[in-house]
Amino acid sequence: MNAPAKILPDSQTITSVHHWTESLFSFRVTRPQSLRFRSGEFVMIGLPNEDGKPLLRAYSIASPSWEEELEFYSIKVPDGPLTSRLQKIEPGDEIILRPKPVGTLVLDALLPGKRLWMIATGTGIAPFASLLRDPETWESYDEVIVAHTCRTKEELSYGAAIVDVLPNDPLIGELVGDKLHYYPTTTRAHSAIEGRISDHIRDGRVFESLGIPAWQPEADRVMICGNLALNKDIMALCKGLGLLEGANSDPKHFVVEKAFID
Repeated sequence: MNAPAKILPDSQTITSVHHWTESLFSFRVTRPQSLRFRSGEFVMIGLPNEDGKPLLRAYSIASPSWEEELEFYSIKVPDGPLTSRLQKIEPGDEIILRPKPVGTLVLDALLPGKRLWMIATGTGIAPFASLLRDPETWESYDEVIVAHTCRTKEELSYGAAIVDVLPNDPLIGELVGDKLHYYPTTTRAHSAIEGRISDHIRDGRVFESLGIPAWQPEADRVMICGNLALNKDIMALCKGLGLLEGANSDPKHFVVEKAFID
């Protein structure tokens, strides 16, 4: 039996949707057969507007490069041109997906190192959800630290769910071993660790808590994905400690995704 014809150009079909909070949801879609990407990259996805023209936004692929489906993680903006409609999708619906992945949050943009720091706010955890499930990440580093800052504990749920299953993952569990460190913080609600991650780095609390030395150019690599304030703050901390910004064409000590903010 032939597969049903696609209604939208560059369209893919929603296979599942999960609403984590009133303002956050994730969804999975079919993967174009021709799509090849590196874990940590993003693509343009969206829906047609009222005129039938594509309304697209950059979304990190949250699934690893080897998975047969693609996963995305999104905020819900009630009056947002795209997310106000995207949050209502259901399995079987179609979305537009432009299969041209790009991005700087890839392992290739970093020099070899001992520790990899993944620092995110909100939906900025999405590219790290991809990288954390990629065997190459664990083969490349002795330690991987995931630092995720959100307003509330509930908003940490998606990232926590990803992290929780890693040690028992049938593909990478043995690679993960005791390499993983998780450091979730909240800024507007009580939790075990409160405050902005940048403050915890600046005053050394995160290093003391994890029993890890402060950043050193010869050992530490940092990936940053979050709101503009976080990006600027962590970049300044990196540069202050002698870490240099890298790119696909010029690997260095840290990288930041500047294509979008949450």
